[in-house]
This record gives sequence, structure tokens and C-alpha cells, in this order.
Amino acid sequence: MEGPGLGSQCRNHSHGPHPPGFGRYGICAHENKELANAREALPLIEDSSNCDIVKATQYGIFERCKELVEAGYDVRQPDKENVSLLHWAAINNRLDLVKFYISKGAVVDQLGGDLNSTPLHWAIRQGHLPMVILLLQHGADPTLIDGEGFSSIHLAVLFQHMPIIAYLISKRQSVNMTDVNGQTPLMLSAHKVIGPEPTGFLLKFNPSLNVVDKIHQNTPLHWAVAAGNVNAVDKLLEAGSSLDIQNVKGETPLDMALQNKNQLIIHMLKTEAKMRTNQKFRLWRWLQKCENIITLAETGCLDFRTFCTSCLIRKPLRSLHCHVCNSCVARYDQHCLWTGRCIGFGNHHYYIFFLFFLSMVCGWIIYGSFIYWSNHCATTFKEDGLWTYLNQIVACSPWVLYILMLATFHFSWSTFLLLNQLFQIAFLGLTSHERISLLKQSKHMKQTLSLRKTPYNLGFMQNLADFFQCGCFGLVKPCVVDWTSQYTMVFHPAREKVLRSV
Repeated sequence: MEGPGLGSQCRNHSHGPHPPGFGRYGICAHENKELANAREALPLIEDSSNCDIVKATQYGIFERCKELVEAGYDVRQPDKENVSLLHWAAINNRLDLVKFYISKGAVVDQLGGDLNSTPLHWAIRQGHLPMVILLLQHGADPTLIDGEGFSSIHLAVLFQHMPIIAYLISKRQSVNMTDVNGQTPLMLSAHKVIGPEPTGFLLKFNPSLNVVDKIHQNTPLHWAVAAGNVNAVDKLLEAGSSLDIQNVKGETPLDMALQNKNQLIIHMLKTEAKMRTNQKFRLWRWLQKCENIITLAETGCLDFRTFCTSCLIRKPLRSLHCHVCNSCVARYDQHCLWTGRCIGFGNHHYYIFFLFFLSMVCGWIIYGSFIYWSNHCATTFKEDGLWTYLNQIVACSPWVLYILMLATFHFSWSTFLLLNQLFQIAFLGLTSHERISLLKQSKHMKQTLSLRKTPYNLGFMQNLADFFQCGCFGLVKPCVVDWTSQYTMVFHPAREKVLRSV
């Protein structure tokens, strides 16, 4: 009843018993290639006058089919396998025969085959877009489901026929249509088709990302995680799929990934969760800043001399906005080149300790270098002179000389900055930024400005006690000032001096 080669291919790929990796259990990756090879290998029929109508339909012998139909053959009559002529014409992309059979009364949505499919289903499985268009133009219903519970769009997704998917959606078939188990095309794509497509293609049509199926209550992201479909997980996360929805077992996508021990997907989900948390935090900060601006404006405190236009906050006293760190720094001292961070209220004393210990280590390296040369090099500065001494130590150990040069360089700048910082803290009570600003202002003033006569200079002992928060065994009482939230003038309890911004 069927043509050599092609008939068996039609049965295997359309309505007959399915090999492993077909339907709900996977996708037959070589399906279209096998059909194409079968057609190329199809033997020619020298005499078509003896062909039955099924074989003539498979081979597309229009005149023979027309002859048999006009002779009285009922085009709605299925063969012994319950397959109609319209099915055979659709799966073999015989457009002229489909038009002819429909004109002769063929039922366009007639069910047939082992999967109880329509001719439209058969055409979609083989990716025949012209046939799909023709059947829809003649009234085929794309919402009908086959024996596996799939509608037309589900089949197009399973067999990765993107043009057919686009055409069906454009013909108003819902991208969120569910199959017999309540799965949408996006769920099937994420679960059954490993790779970025057609998941990425479906996402262009704005499907529902958080809808769940009937049985497992899984979202498309759940199904992608269950299948280990990394590409689909990436696409769904990029589209904004929810990470918090739980399925019928109470599992989120991350719970399923942890259970499956898929480290890559676990990393992707955790990274996305952190990013979304940061976005929510930034939104909250933005709303807080808006409320802050309203409060400042309504209380008459919105002064742009003390308002940071970058951070949108009121700047505390002695603070400054660092354009490198893009944040306001309380009691700003400097943006340190050597640490790559701003030095301010929270880490200024750590910066002093850093300079101190760096100077000590470099000094110890310099001392150790000279001890090494005195013990291993047969030369002395007093006996041989400077030039001979330098030549001898270079020849004796150039590596130690290189270390000495590095240590000397770092010792010089760290010691200079340490002494400068201690002088500013102990004798001036100022930060580096405040000292530089006062020096710049003094150039434009007729009277000389003394750096020691500032509200922040409370004397040598009190300055050190306030900076290091040390009472020196009860000799001095340090004053605690939180410069991150100090916006108004304050009086120092020890000297009753007014503290204000310089």
C-alpha cells in the first residue's frame, strides 16, 4: 500500500511505533535528514497506471490520484492503518494533492495513525511550512491535540521548526497554550530540547515565565534545571524568571539544582540571586534618597553647598565626595595611590599603622642587606672607598642590591607620609584635604592664615587621644564624634571649641 522506502519512513516518523528518543522521551535529531535521504533513494516508478491511490499520493502522482478519485474512491476513507489520503499528502508535502482532496470533501482535521494526529500534525513534524500554511488556510485547527497530548505549536517546538513556530504564533495561536499535562511550549523547550533554541526564540514572543504545569507545578526554569539545560537556564534567567517559586514538592529551582549537583547551574542561580538582591537594594536606596531630598527641602536644609549631587545625600561635616570611589567619605583625608582606597573616618588609623609597619619592615630589610654584605663580601667602605665598595657589592650579590633599592624606595615614601600624617594629626588636628584646602585659601587672603588655629586643633595630647581613641591611662579623655552622621556644629567637652567644616 505504500511506496518503497518512503512509506516506511512515513510510518516510522509520523504515526508508527516510535524509536528511542522520540516524543515525550526526547527529540529525534536525525529525523529530517533521514527523510531527505529516503527521498533521494526513492526509486522511480516507470508505470504509474497500476499504483494504488496511497502509493500515488506518497509519490505525488497527481493524474493517477485524480483518476482513482473520479472513478469513485472516497478521499475520506482511511487505509488499514487508519491513515487518510490527506495525511499521506501532508507528510510528503504534496500541495496540489491536498488542494484536490479538500475540494473533493476530505476532512482537514481528520484524525489518524497510531498517534491519532491530524494532517497538520504530520506536516509540522516534518517541518513543511508551505503545507502548514495551506492546511490553516483551509480551516485546520492548530489547537487540536494528538495522542501524545501535543498541539501544533508544541510539536513545532519539540522538532525545533522555528519558522512554523513564528507562523503559528502570528496566526494568533497562544504562546502559552498548554498540552494535556499543562505544559507550555516554553516548558517543553526548556525540558526536552537541549540548547539555546527554540527557548530563546520563544522568549521573543513574551511567554509567561512563571506559569506552572498541572502535575509537578514546575515553572519553565524548574524544567530547564531538571534537564540540566544550561543554555535554557541562562536564557530564562536573562528574561527574568522567578527564582522563588516552589513546585509541588516545595522546591525552588536552586533546590533542584542542589539536589542534581549541577555545579554550573548552581553557580548561575546563586549569581543571579545576588544580582537581583543588589538591584532591589539599589532601588530601596534610591527611594530612601528621594525621601531624604523631600525631607531636606521641606525643612529648609537643602543647601547645595552641603548637598552631594552625586550621592543625593546631605554631606556630613568634613566629608567629601570621591569621584574615583564614587561615594562620599566621612572626614575625608585622601584617595591613597598605594592602597587604591579612600582614607577617611573608618580606616584612617589603620592607614597610619600600615605606613608605620611598612617603614619598619623596609628599614629592617635595609639593615639586613648591609649585614649580609659585611659578612659575605670581601670589601668595606672605610678601606676601599665608595666607588670600589659599590662595585664589589654589585658583583657580590646583585639580587640583594635590587632588594635594597626596592626597600629604600618604599621606605622613603612610607616614612615621609607617616611623619606628615602624624604631624597633621598631632599638631594641626587636620586631614590632608583640609590642610591643602586651607593652604590654597591662604594664597588669596591678605592676612596670613595659621594652620594651628583651627577649631579641630585641641592640642597635642587631645588630638592624639581623639584620633586613636586612647585615654593614655586616664591622662586624657578622648571625645567620640561620629563623623558619618555629624551635620551640625558641636562643642568639644574638654575645650568647648566649636567644630565646623573647613
